[in-house]
Amino acid sequence: MSGAAAPRAVVFDFDGTIIDSLPLVLAAIGHAIEPFGARPSMEIFARLGGPPARFMNDLLGDFRHVPAALERMERYHRENAHLVQVFPGVTDLLDRLLQAGVKIAVWTGRDRESCEWLLQEHRLERYFATVVCGDDFPTHKPDPEGLREILRRLDVAPAETLMVGDADVDVIGGVAGGVETLLIRHAREIGATVAAQCWRMVASPEEAFGVIIGRVTAAA
Repeated sequence: MSGAAAPRAVVFDFDGTIIDSLPLVLAAIGHAIEPFGARPSMEIFARLGGPPARFMNDLLGDFRHVPAALERMERYHRENAHLVQVFPGVTDLLDRLLQAGVKIAVWTGRDRESCEWLLQEHRLERYFATVVCGDDFPTHKPDPEGLREILRRLDVAPAETLMVGDADVDVIGGVAGGVETLLIRHAREIGATVAAQCWRMVASPEEAFGVIIGRVTAAA
């Protein structure tokens, strides 16, 4: 898809890309690990994209506390999920992609139950032809199995697809699946290795949405 060719499909990460959930996610992690003397930081953001147990042990430094921390995190997130909002411009972008005949999907590390609840809560489920969640496969980002399954369901080639995400695992997974990736960096620094693998890197979701529309309409 390199060059001016418009994508036939766009695959979105969910948290931090479609929904503004990072403040709640970090607050939930902080609540989870606070009794055990640990503190979250923005560095953890690069590793999000799979089951929380994968990074919780690193944060705590003692696997014995992981089950209790996970229970605290899940309860906090569940009780405050109503605070999650969609980024401005999301629905306009998705409407324009559908009008252009572009297939849209979600590839997220979030569990299916909470993902589907949020999609329904914000009336977004109608936009996505398929959704692959973090508990659908034994593998997780950056393993490209979920992305490859999306391409199979959409019947598109990697070269016809654009991936959009905000974590290092999105870029690494996209590259592993042969898909160009647009990275939203938010306020964090991106390592040189990951930055070199991006098709483009932008500061915010709003900026990303403009780039996507430009890519879709460039060859029209």
